[in-house]
Amino acid sequence: MSKDSIAAVVLAAGQGTRMKSKLPKVLHPLAGRSMLEQLLATIDALGPEQRLEKRIVVASPENRDAIDAAIPGLDLAIQDPPLGTGHAMMAAQGQLSGFSGDALMLFADSPLVSVETLQAMLAARRGKDNPAVVVMGFRPQDTAEYGRLIVDDHGNLQRIVEHRDASAAERQTDLCNSGFMAIDGAVLAQLLDALGNDNAKGEYYLTDIVEIANQQGRRCAVVEASEIEAHGINSRDQLAQAEAVVQNRLRHAAMAAGVTLLDPDSVYFSHDSVIGQDVTIQPHVYFGPGVTVADNVTINAFSHLEGCTIAAGASIGPFARLRPEAMIGADARIGNFVEVKKASIEDGAKVNHLAYIGDARVGAGANIGAGTITCNYDGFLKSFTDIGKGAFIGSNTALVAPVKVGDGAIVGAGSTVSHDVSADALAVERSEQKERAGWATSFRERKAAEKAAQKKR
Repeated sequence: MSKDSIAAVVLAAGQGTRMKSKLPKVLHPLAGRSMLEQLLATIDALGPEQRLEKRIVVASPENRDAIDAAIPGLDLAIQDPPLGTGHAMMAAQGQLSGFSGDALMLFADSPLVSVETLQAMLAARRGKDNPAVVVMGFRPQDTAEYGRLIVDDHGNLQRIVEHRDASAAERQTDLCNSGFMAIDGAVLAQLLDALGNDNAKGEYYLTDIVEIANQQGRRCAVVEASEIEAHGINSRDQLAQAEAVVQNRLRHAAMAAGVTLLDPDSVYFSHDSVIGQDVTIQPHVYFGPGVTVADNVTINAFSHLEGCTIAAGASIGPFARLRPEAMIGADARIGNFVEVKKASIEDGAKVNHLAYIGDARVGAGANIGAGTITCNYDGFLKSFTDIGKGAFIGSNTALVAPVKVGDGAIVGAGSTVSHDVSADALAVERSEQKERAGWATSFRERKAAEKAAQKKR
C-alpha cells in the first residue's frame, strides 16, 4: 500500500451501560442513521484524493453480531476482552499488516467530527516535521475531567496526561484530549509494542504512544477543533445534544442550498433528505429517511414524510402524512389530514381533505373528495386501487380493492365501490332515501314527555 493511503480504525467496543439499552451504544440513531454510520460517512467523505484503503471497526464479542447485522460487510476486529484504547488498536493489527500509510484512530461514540478536521489532521501528519502522531485537541468551556495535552514552547506535543494524574500546573491548561489521532502507519506497530499495562486497571492506553514517540526522537503535533466535534455520547441526554447539532447542520445546509425554513428549529431532517431549490417548509415538519423533494414545493405545517418522492410544484399538508413509496406528481395537492402510502398521485391530482390512499394510483387531474378511503387490506392481503385520469371521487367514498375507476368517471358521494367503474360513467351505490313527514316533531314531543315524567319521580 502507498504511504499516502489511509486506514481508519473506529473504536466501537463500548457497551454504553449509561444508555440503559439492549442496543449497542454506537447503533443509536442520529438523523435517521446510527452514530457509527454517521462517522463512517464522514470518513468516506474524505474523498478519493485521500486514498482511503481500509475501514476497520473494533467491536467487542457482545456487540459484534448486532453491529454486523446493522451494517453488513464491515471489516470487524474483535477486542476480547476490551483492555483499553491501545488494546483496541492492537486488535486491529491483523487487518493493518503491511500498512504504511496514515492510520486514523476514531471513536464511534464521538460522531460529530468534521471532514475538514480530519483533513487537517492528515495534512499535519504529512507536514514537513513528519510527526509520528497528530492528536485532535479542543478547548472546552469546562475542562471537567478531560485529559490534557501538554505542549512545549514550540507547539510540540510532549505527552497526554489524564486529569487524575495531572499536576496543579498541568490542570491549568485548557487544551484537552479528544482521543482522535492520526498515526504514522510505518511506526504504529513499533509504538504499540512499546505500550505497557502496568496500571490499576491493567489496560493499554493509546495516549501513552505520544510520550513513547517523543522518547524515540519523533515529533508529535496537535490540531485544534471545536468542542462540538469532540462531543462524546454516553447517555440519552448526550445523544439528544448530538441530535441537535446534526439537525442544526442539516438545516443550515438546506437553507444555503435555497430552501426556505419559516421556523428552522422546528423542522427535523434525515441524513439523506434531498430538497430542491425554492422549496418552502413551514413549521413542525418531520422528514424520515428516504425523502426527495423537487423544486418549488410547499410543505405545510405539521406534516410527516418518509420514503417518498415529491415532484415540482406540489403542495403538501398541513397535517399530511406521506409514507414509504408515496409518489406525488407535479403540481399535485395533498391536503390536511391526508395519508398516502405506496401510491402514486399523478400530476395535478388533488387529495385535499381527510383521506387515506394506499396501494393505489390516482391519475393526473383526478379529484378525491373528503373522507375517501381505499380499502386496500382484507386482513390477509393488500390489493390495488386504480383511479383514472380526470376521475372525480365524491366525498365519503369507500373504494374496495381490487377495483378500477376509469378515466373521467364520477363516483357519487357516500358510495361503497366494489366493482370496476367504466370511463366517463357515473357510479352511485347507496340505499334509497325515504322520508316520513312530521316524524321528527312527534319524536321530540314524545321524548320531552318522557323526560318530564322522570323529573316528577
